[in-house]
Amino acid sequence: MLYDASKRLLDILISVVALIVFSPIIAVTAIAIKVNSKGPLLADTPPRIGEGGRSFRMYKFRSMVANAHEILVKDPEYKELLNEYKKGGYKLKDDPRITSVGRFIRKYSFDEIPQFLNVLKGEMSVVGPRAYYPDELRDQQKKYPYTKDAVKVVLSVKPGITGVWQVTGRSQINFDKRIQLDAQYAKRRSIVYDMYIIIKTPIAMFSGKGAM
Repeated sequence: MLYDASKRLLDILISVVALIVFSPIIAVTAIAIKVNSKGPLLADTPPRIGEGGRSFRMYKFRSMVANAHEILVKDPEYKELLNEYKKGGYKLKDDPRITSVGRFIRKYSFDEIPQFLNVLKGEMSVVGPRAYYPDELRDQQKKYPYTKDAVKVVLSVKPGITGVWQVTGRSQINFDKRIQLDAQYAKRRSIVYDMYIIIKTPIAMFSGKGAM
């Protein structure tokens, strides 16, 4: 398909250019993370679900304390926070696990930059739906059973670093509206539409609007 071939070529070109352009930010961010807190440079998060339901590891700079997900799930002190996390569409407004450096890089989406490596590997695209956690999809479909068809459509394409919901509200959008937006993108995607989203992304990124 011409669109798929064109999109893949665009993904590779944008990723290579982005990694070169963002190299100073990458270097400063990496140093700041290591100085600010103990732990690995990249986040140790559970696998995400990609195209065709295949799982993959999403690369992100660590913005939380080490073993943040394990702490949330297993530490009894975080039981109420875990419930809030699930009820809030797998997002937390005030997450105590986030480091001071992490709060800054999340606000401006610098933590997402390593995902260009996922794009080069063919696991993600520059533009696409959110890459969801397996338990997130399972639990949210129980909460919003009418979203099951939309989920199938979303999983038919590669997830993206950015997408339509990121530039129209980002984390402020609940799962049911977010998955519908992702499904609408999957149905109408085109190079022109992808470029429109890419152009709008820096505005959302540097405004920090809706970031969590």
